[in-house]
Amino acid sequence: MAFRAESPQTHLVLRTLFEAPEQWHYGYDLSRTTGLQPGTLYPILARLTERGLLISQWEFEAPEGRPRRHLYRLSETGVVHVARSATPVVRVERRGRRAQLATGEG
Repeated sequence: MAFRAESPQTHLVLRTLFEAPEQWHYGYDLSRTTGLQPGTLYPILARLTERGLLISQWEFEAPEGRPRRHLYRLSETGVVHVARSATPVVRVERRGRRAQLATGEG
């Protein structure tokens, strides 16, 4: 299955999830890890889910006093896609209040 070119932010999300592909991740955790703001992150997660690269589900039970979280992890197709990707490692460099993407060997 061929996919169109992805943004550096999308690659960052995919690579982050690829570090622990069997683990479920929630949006806030991914936002903190990647440095992406929710307005950037959640549309990426929705697109990747629609494309079949991610599996998403609601948390079964939430601790008292907190709503259930939406959880994400790579699908088998997503793992293969990231593993075959020749994209350089992307990391976030924080400068003041804004996060900037930088590529590098990693």
